[in-house]
Amino acid sequence: MKFFKFIFSKAFLLQLIIAAVVTVVLVFGALKYLDIKTDHNETVEVPDLSKFELDIVDKKLEEMNLRREVLDSANYNPNYPPYSVLDQVPKPGKQVKENRKIYLTLNPSGYIDVEIPKDLTRKTRRQVEPTLIALGFQIGDIIMKPDIAKGAVLGLRHKGETIEAGDKLPKTSTIDLVVGDGSL
Repeated sequence: MKFFKFIFSKAFLLQLIIAAVVTVVLVFGALKYLDIKTDHNETVEVPDLSKFELDIVDKKLEEMNLRREVLDSANYNPNYPPYSVLDQVPKPGKQVKENRKIYLTLNPSGYIDVEIPKDLTRKTRRQVEPTLIALGFQIGDIIMKPDIAKGAVLGLRHKGETIEAGDKLPKTSTIDLVVGDGSL
């Protein structure tokens, strides 16, 4: 009985009202503080940085009070200048707060070097061509050479010079195939 009497007493109800008022004031105060501290609704638009080199990108971002971080370079794209921006996150036109990092992917200076795989000689042309194309090479001239194995690849050449397994060539290089004609 004393418990119910205490719950409905004037002192308890007064303390309950004071606690509710303090809670509401604290929550309202915290929300106002966060609104001011986080610069709510104060944003800048992310510029389009594609095809710009890093020195120009730095100037643009500094003017807008933004920062940058370079991610690992991507595959070489001949439509973009070397060391220029290929991609960015967040995308151009997005609204961000000041001092936000913009993540950039840069275009390397050229194609990567790809190693010529082993065991391409004495295989058929039908086996060798897709392998080279899958590695990013282009097939150039087919040079026929007298050999007993008709259609077998006898060797590979690049710009007139013989290339061996393990040699490295830039991706998209043209490789000529020396193929047996079956005349022996």
